[in-house]
Amino acid sequence: MASLNYKHLRYFWTVARSGSIAKAAEQLHLTPQSISGQLTEFAATLGVELFRRVGRRLELTETGNRVLRHAEDIFSAGDALLEVVRDQAARQVTVFRVGVSDSVSKAVACRLVAPALSLAEPTRLVCREGRLAALLADMAVHKLDLIIADRPMPSHLSVRGYNHLLGESELGVFAAKALAGQLQGGFPECLNDAPLLLPGEDFATHARLMQWLHGHVSRLHVIGEFDDSAMLKAFGQAGAGLFFAPAAIADAISAQYGVVMVGTIPTLREQVYAITTERRISHPATQAIRQAARQTLSE
Repeated sequence: MASLNYKHLRYFWTVARSGSIAKAAEQLHLTPQSISGQLTEFAATLGVELFRRVGRRLELTETGNRVLRHAEDIFSAGDALLEVVRDQAARQVTVFRVGVSDSVSKAVACRLVAPALSLAEPTRLVCREGRLAALLADMAVHKLDLIIADRPMPSHLSVRGYNHLLGESELGVFAAKALAGQLQGGFPECLNDAPLLLPGEDFATHARLMQWLHGHVSRLHVIGEFDDSAMLKAFGQAGAGLFFAPAAIADAISAQYGVVMVGTIPTLREQVYAITTERRISHPATQAIRQAARQTLSE
């Protein structure tokens, strides 16, 4: 017996479901004559009658109904197969998991990570924020592919990871426009008695900044320390005090927070590192981040 012709079975199934050759021809974009000839050939191959004509209508024979039930099962299985393939294709999206240390400027992190979403290979970004120690613990159990931090991984931790310096920027001093207008004298003399918002001890620049302030500001007036860079800038935006951030993204900080840069400290530089589990950067997303760092920060 000849093997089943699935194209003929599809034509039969379409005619049986639509109720007429004319409607099936419209759905299949074929002529009624072509459909009729294919049905005749299909019935001859099976050696049975599939339809009988009742007036101007076609009705399924008993055998035709049995064939239709099998056809329904066959094409339902085909639809299920397509769903599996589509689902598998959807799963091919690469998940890239990034941890961002609280002490890293969110504007810097955003600029560095954003290119990972524009890769040729579809990529879904999962971004986590937290303290560096907690992020390193997640990387140790493969919950993160990359950590962006303002310092290299501490050497005393038993975590397998490698430090990659992405770049650095000198520190800028920013203030809300109203507060900047009240400052007296040039920089850094204008910092005397000015309300200052400092990065907390979790920031790599904290100790060096404190040393610089004590050496250049005779009347220090610190009103707050913050472990989160976004919170620090939010208070600066509100005019609570001057704050310190990378000068390399001064335009972005000024636009986002409505502040102005009143000076820079060339001797103080904020570094940005990528910490990964690979000795050499090979992941396309990590390579895109490194390229973005070259455009945003100086190495």
